Order: sequence, then structure tokens, then C-alpha cells
Amino acid sequence: MADYFLFKTEPDVYSFDDFLRDKETVWDGVTNTTAVKHLREMKKGAKWIFYHTGDERTAVGTGTVTSVDPTDPKVPVVKVKVGKRLKTPKTLDAIKAEKLFKGSPLVVIGRLSVVPLTEEQWEWFLA
Repeated sequence: MADYFLFKTEPDVYSFDDFLRDKETVWDGVTNTTAVKHLREMKKGAKWIFYHTGDERTAVGTGTVTSVDPTDPKVPVVKVKVGKRLKTPKTLDAIKAEKLFKGSPLVVIGRLSVVPLTEEQWEWFLA
């Protein structure tokens, strides 16, 4: 079970600035069965990278899972709190160029909105 994840969102729908303003939110709107599976694997305290999709395609910030309620049979209710803006945002091109991500669902399954990360990948985003 992963302790680190990456969540993708369209910045014009919900941006990291929105998340900074709200401080906490429920991560919903996920419909892909593989992404839902990853949501079900989450535990309180899991760390995640906030990634803007669309034209931006950049990892911009962090967050932490505060709770996971698996009782909804379709999609678990995952509550998250804001972390910090990344010191150095990481573009999709930079991610694809990094050998740590070879074979990662992040680059192999581009449409997947919730992606598990290794600890090494997590640390790379923070560097």
C-alpha cells in the first residue's frame, strides 16, 4: 500500500490556489475504476502531490489525507488538507525525463487522475 500519491485536477475547475484558500476539501469526482482503487488504498496521513492538468501539466503543491470513509460503494470519501507550494514546480516533461518515473502509471497511463508514488518519487517532487 502506497503512502504517497499524485492527484490530478484541471486548474480552472479546482486549482492549488483554491486549495490554499479552502485549507481542506473532499477529493471527489473520480470515476476511473483504477483511480478509485487507489483512493481506497489511502490511509489517514498519506501524502500527495497536487498536479495541474490541461495546458499547464505541472506538479505545484502538496497535501495530506486526513480521513478516508470507504462506506460509499462507488467512491470512498477522501478528505484532504493543504500542504505547501512546491519550491520548484515539476512539469510533465521533467517528470517524463526522470528515470524514477519509467514505467510509472503517471507517465504510462496519462489519463489516470490518482496515481501511487514511491517514496523516491515523492522526494524528487520536493527537491
